[in-house]
Amino acid sequence: MAIQPVRLFGDPVLSTPALAVVDYDKELRKLVQDLTETMLDAPGAGLAAPQIGVGLRVFVWDVDDELGHLINPTLDLSDDEQEGDEGCLSFPGLLYNTPRAMRVVAKGFNMFGDPITVEGSELLARAIQHETDHLDGILFIDRLDTALRKEAMKAIRESEWFNESAPTIKVSPHSGPF
Repeated sequence: MAIQPVRLFGDPVLSTPALAVVDYDKELRKLVQDLTETMLDAPGAGLAAPQIGVGLRVFVWDVDDELGHLINPTLDLSDDEQEGDEGCLSFPGLLYNTPRAMRVVAKGFNMFGDPITVEGSELLARAIQHETDHLDGILFIDRLDTALRKEAMKAIRESEWFNESAPTIKVSPHSGPF
């Protein structure tokens, strides 16, 4: 069990759909524990496996002092919507008004392979939708309208974390095959 580094925007794992979990074993239980410890350390309201570089359909949440996890989720969303500020551990310091369904019924499995259903509204519904999006390779900025998305991309380009994480490539006029 260990706190893992959180992958930041630009890492390809964040935009890649995760694979379904098929083995409910001790490695999966360790993954759930690592996700939980990492989320609590950050701190955040949720964390999905791709955010620590693991391409599996697993996420955890901590909403209203309730810890939970869900594996291989499917969602049934209400028709009524909520809007509210949303952030993401993979986008440090960014917070944008993001539309989401007001209520959700999520079905999936716990770490032992037992079927579970989680019903949530407001913040829990938002967290479940946000983390499930991560499993589908969708980022919260993908849910923003065009103007907010442009504003978010500008803020990302100007952020210290984005510029520090980008590799520096030195190009010599004499390098290459010619």
